Amino acid sequence: MLYPLKFSPILKDKIWGGTKLKNLFDKDTDTNNLGESWELSGYEGDESVVTNGFLAGNNLAELIEIYMGELIGDKLYDEFGLSFPLLFKLIDANENLSIQVHPGDEVAAERHNSFGKTEMWYVVDADPGAVLIIGFTKDCTKAEYLDALEKDKVEDLLQKVPVTKGDVFFIPAGLVHAIGKGVVVAEIQQSSDITYRIYDYKRKDDNGNERELHTEQALDVINFAAARNPKTNYKIQLNEITPLVECEYFTTNMLRFDAPVTRNYGTLDTFVAYMCLEGNLIIECNDEKTVVNKGDTVLIPAEINEVGLIPDSLVTLLEVYVL
Repeated sequence: MLYPLKFSPILKDKIWGGTKLKNLFDKDTDTNNLGESWELSGYEGDESVVTNGFLAGNNLAELIEIYMGELIGDKLYDEFGLSFPLLFKLIDANENLSIQVHPGDEVAAERHNSFGKTEMWYVVDADPGAVLIIGFTKDCTKAEYLDALEKDKVEDLLQKVPVTKGDVFFIPAGLVHAIGKGVVVAEIQQSSDITYRIYDYKRKDDNGNERELHTEQALDVINFAAARNPKTNYKIQLNEITPLVECEYFTTNMLRFDAPVTRNYGTLDTFVAYMCLEGNLIIECNDEKTVVNKGDTVLIPAEINEVGLIPDSLVTLLEVYVL
């Protein structure tokens, strides 16, 4: 019988990374440039490995091959086979990330044999004055955009959004975006690593070279329309489910609770993932208990219909599944 699965994070050094993932979530690293922690991944070459229970040591692709619909849901197994459809990350931007855009499914499949990349961000932490770049301030033409790129003024066209802890943003494929210095986010995305970098502040790598830009590839991917109301509005309901984002690729809810909660998934034919961003809890399931600490991401297999969530204090979970 399957059970709630915990995984070893896959840690990624980045030129723009820092120390907040270690400080906030106790990620085990000696680097001062930890940019990303891949919390739950089936991406080829970066498959998450189970750390708890009798399946410890097996990676996610192996588990899908063995348990199929029992793990991820029959519908998802029929659609994705051995591919896990989502990727869960924690990201620390100690410096500005490059301004970038991601292709949708059609372009990604044609060019890269990959899924597209639609994603969302939950802001875990933000320094005073920190911003995100999200889309254009007004409708823009390709000619205006290329002229601004040539004159090193592309930032003038883009919308800078002040952010604070708890802000949520939905980033569909085609929306130009960047995480600004001093921001930590939890990112939920399609399982893709295709990024078109359109501007990188003339930053140089360890060899003194400016990083590659993907100007031509990005041109027919970018949505040049003004990005209106980029922030997701929601109202927290303590000990209740708070909907955040629902799209064709994933549904994300927030659960902030300080009393025991029961979640019934009997009507869902899908896995459920929890990202624990604040507090610690115990998951009770099939007479077993799984300890979950701040910074853990847990996979609830599709065959599990009900779990009990027992907090030790105030807990914030992101609950994610695919409809």
